[in-house]
Amino acid sequence: LDFLKCKMTNKEQVDVKLFVGLGNPGDKYQYNRHNIGFMMIDRIASDYNFSSYRSKFDAEFVEGRVGDQKIVLLKPQTYMNNSGVSVQKAAKFFKVQPENVIVFHDELDLEAFKMRAKLGGGLAGHNGLKSIKQHLKTPDFWRVRMGIGHPGDKNRVHGYVLSDFAKAEQDKLDQFIDACAKQIDLLAQGDTELYMTKVSQHS
Repeated sequence: LDFLKCKMTNKEQVDVKLFVGLGNPGDKYQYNRHNIGFMMIDRIASDYNFSSYRSKFDAEFVEGRVGDQKIVLLKPQTYMNNSGVSVQKAAKFFKVQPENVIVFHDELDLEAFKMRAKLGGGLAGHNGLKSIKQHLKTPDFWRVRMGIGHPGDKNRVHGYVLSDFAKAEQDKLDQFIDACAKQIDLLAQGDTELYMTKVSQHS
């Protein structure tokens, strides 16, 4: 019995992982390219039968499991440029270390509907990532870079990221987010390379 109790205790002590989707709150931004991180978090919550979101940490959040891994899903409601406020509060409350924070965000420098995941690195001018780095006091958190493509002119970037995906892109967008969410157990387990491979095969 002591052995079984020990095994159960160890299993319960699995580190929590904080999955953060970046975006802006409100209906006017809901389908913007900049909100693909929110879309991703909502799909994970739906696919893995998480319960309803609650409000705390200046965010909407919900707790659940992906396989044996405990996950907290977080959608900061501070607007993109202050995302780090919510992330820092949630990470402190759930005792999540930066290396167990995984941020899903739009990426201009990736072809639309391509994905790359990496730990740390540059911020590529992304204000949401800058805010998270500032509040976590480290760049060493995971980023899942979800490609939205580039408008081709830096002067058009602001309007481009705050515009909705085109109707012609909707099917491809849905297929991409579906693939990223369906394979999320691999990311939860820490198998980032296989996660990227599987998503590329199914999106």
